[in-house]
Amino acid sequence: MLWKEALAKTAGYLDAKGVPDPVVASELLAARLLRCGRGTLAPHLGEEVSDRFVEALRRAMARLANGEPLQYVLGEWDFRTLTLRCDPRALIPRPETEELVTRVLAGMKGMENPVVIDVGTGTGAIILSLAKEHAAPAAFLGTDVSEDAIVLAKENAARCGLAGRVKFAVADGLDDFDEGGMFDVIVSNPPYVTRAEMEKLDPRVRDHEPRLALDGGETGLDFYERYLADAMNLLRSGGKIFFEIGENQGEAVARMMSDYGFADVKVEKDFAGHDRYASATQQG
Repeated sequence: MLWKEALAKTAGYLDAKGVPDPVVASELLAARLLRCGRGTLAPHLGEEVSDRFVEALRRAMARLANGEPLQYVLGEWDFRTLTLRCDPRALIPRPETEELVTRVLAGMKGMENPVVIDVGTGTGAIILSLAKEHAAPAAFLGTDVSEDAIVLAKENAARCGLAGRVKFAVADGLDDFDEGGMFDVIVSNPPYVTRAEMEKLDPRVRDHEPRLALDGGETGLDFYERYLADAMNLLRSGGKIFFEIGENQGEAVARMMSDYGFADVKVEKDFAGHDRYASATQQG
């Protein structure tokens, strides 16, 4: 069997099983096996598929048909300029979060030797991207309550050549920090899915990604309230806090930020036109 035939059969099977974007999925699976980019598959289409690759495709198709996310089956996923190891220890990095990094990088301009913390770091996508793309001197820390997620984040730091630039630690939110004014930037993509929404999520998300990183409580706002209370003490004067938020949470999070005394409160939309990013500045 040639690769072009294998791709067609794989896509057809995945489509019949209701797997999203079956053609893209089949091409990404093939590219992973051939160790090339999806855009450079063409030279391989006339080549014969080895028996071991046929078996690997069959195993991958079975996992996808069983509802496992493509990113976990591939074992890696691109985020901005990085390719990160991706597995059930942490949430799958998403395009919306790439834009959160853009906003944080803009907010860091002009800061001298900033200390930056990413709360709930997961794969390390946010903090590793900040460290990679912010060329000036800075200190970067990623924390997560999940020990497994921290192990994964450290693996990604080593994989991306950033192990010496980013530190990671197991911590429950910001509770373990008590020195006032120790951070210039706090960023987080916290759990913000409401309990009611949890049960309506796509099964590929609900049944495979870590619930701990999704469940934001009854209103989805639990972690914003908690992190803002701590940020009041931990941010230096002029320091900034950045959140990713749920599409219906902009007004509530902005009100929280204002109630806690933060200035320059902003809620910004993602490319789909939904409220997705909230930021504010610590007043002097």
